[in-house]
Amino acid sequence: MPTFVQILDFIGTFAFAISGIRLASAKRFDWFGAYVVGLATAIGGGTIRDVLLDVTPAWMTNPIYLICTALALLWVIFFGRSLIRLNNTFFIFDTVGLALFTVVGVGKSLALGYPFWVAIIMGSITGAAGGVIRDVFINEIPLIFRKEIYAMACVVGGIAYWICDTIGMHSYGCQVIGGLTVFVTRILAVKYHICLPILKGNEESENEGGGKWGTSS
Repeated sequence: MPTFVQILDFIGTFAFAISGIRLASAKRFDWFGAYVVGLATAIGGGTIRDVLLDVTPAWMTNPIYLICTALALLWVIFFGRSLIRLNNTFFIFDTVGLALFTVVGVGKSLALGYPFWVAIIMGSITGAAGGVIRDVFINEIPLIFRKEIYAMACVVGGIAYWICDTIGMHSYGCQVIGGLTVFVTRILAVKYHICLPILKGNEESENEGGGKWGTSS
């Protein structure tokens, strides 16, 4: 029987795969291209995390991730028209995947004995890196580089997970609270247009090709 963490991982895989395939369909990719985008979205962050943690990536030992992505592709093929009409579909699936993958990454890192700051970084990578790969594949500016709160939601959720773990809460409680924190943070940030300050460049530098920070030839 799969563990609770594995179930979260599978659900997150399905949710992220749908978000990637949904965007690929909007770009008119063929079925294979859409599957590749969905798979990269679903396993990209977890693969980077596992390589950094020096463990075998999960999809290399269990084909369920490939199967989940295939099911997500079939879901979009058969229910694509309904998904397209629902403007918030991509956002909901992406946010669910972000929350679930974050807690999986944090939990796995802590279980391997890494300190909390590493766990929070690994949780953020697990949640956000797949979306970066997806956006690169479909030729979009990665979401984490825009104004929206995205990777920061992973950080906030990771901190909430660590606090719950520190006070001795059961792992299930840590996962639920951490995931809900990511989900709610992302929802509220979009609903109320909360974003991080934009790093503005020197106007003179932009207009004159370098300004006081540029080098003269």
